[in-house]
Amino acid sequence: MFPNTASMSAKFNNKFPIIYSDSFLNHDTGVYHPENAGRLTAIVEALKNSAIATQLTWQEPTAIASRKLSGQDILQEVRRFHTQKYLETLHAITERGGGYIDGDTIASAKTYDVALLAVSAWLDGVDVVLESGRPAFVLARPPGHHAYAQSGMGFCIFGNAAIAAISACDRLNLQRVAILDWDVHHGNGTQEAVWDRPDIAYVSTHQSPFYPMTGRKDEMGNHDNILNIPMRSGSAIAEYLPVFENQIMPFLRKFNPELLIVSAGFDANADDPLASILLKPEDFGIFTKLCLELTPKILFGLEGGYDFDSLSKSVIAVIEQCL
Repeated sequence: MFPNTASMSAKFNNKFPIIYSDSFLNHDTGVYHPENAGRLTAIVEALKNSAIATQLTWQEPTAIASRKLSGQDILQEVRRFHTQKYLETLHAITERGGGYIDGDTIASAKTYDVALLAVSAWLDGVDVVLESGRPAFVLARPPGHHAYAQSGMGFCIFGNAAIAAISACDRLNLQRVAILDWDVHHGNGTQEAVWDRPDIAYVSTHQSPFYPMTGRKDEMGNHDNILNIPMRSGSAIAEYLPVFENQIMPFLRKFNPELLIVSAGFDANADDPLASILLKPEDFGIFTKLCLELTPKILFGLEGGYDFDSLSKSVIAVIEQCL
């Protein structure tokens, strides 16, 4: 545990913890890129003006320098998944002022530092949940579930959820950590990271066929630790709910995780411009309620979601179930 986590239970009392920093706005992809800073500003504004505003507590993520002082190198945590070569390549791109990692993944001058801070926020989230025994939400960007060990991809820089799960097992000695990914896109990077990890289960619902064209049912991991559930275009809560009740929850109950990490993408909303799934914001509240029946130790972390209104309403719907 880090020094600032020792008194977290007392600090948070009965309020719901949100880990966020304005620094996450400094990952500059341009105003016309779907994954832009407006996503976070919309969520933050909606939360601060919502009926649940007084029930929230906001925490700045642990600064990278503070982690070094406490004896933990954030680069060591990132290297639990990513290669040193990728770290060096990304750093070089940002030192030059930015550039493209792939056709739709942009790094700006501050992206390297912001992405490291995002990892720090997810690690803080793990500590907060385990210390308090209750859920928390990390509002960070850039997102992570498409990032491979050797490269970013699909708007993603570092594999935040994967790094958090691996760190929880290797750093904190947890025996079973599960990742539930309800983003509309398959988390190919997360799957790669946990493919050979019997201590980490990965579950994904995703539109199929669709980017990144991975996540077939027969992709099960080397320890049957992966459950992929492709969903047809046009699927709505009527199709999703039986999947949760009859496949996802039994799989997770059998695995019996000590910590559940949710890659909380909200681009499966009907209003989202990048996909064709027809969920509503309140449906993510239904998914959250089912997860809470499994365990209260849930870390939600932001992935996709590109319609600002439905994105914000979905985050609120999730948090309301946790109060």
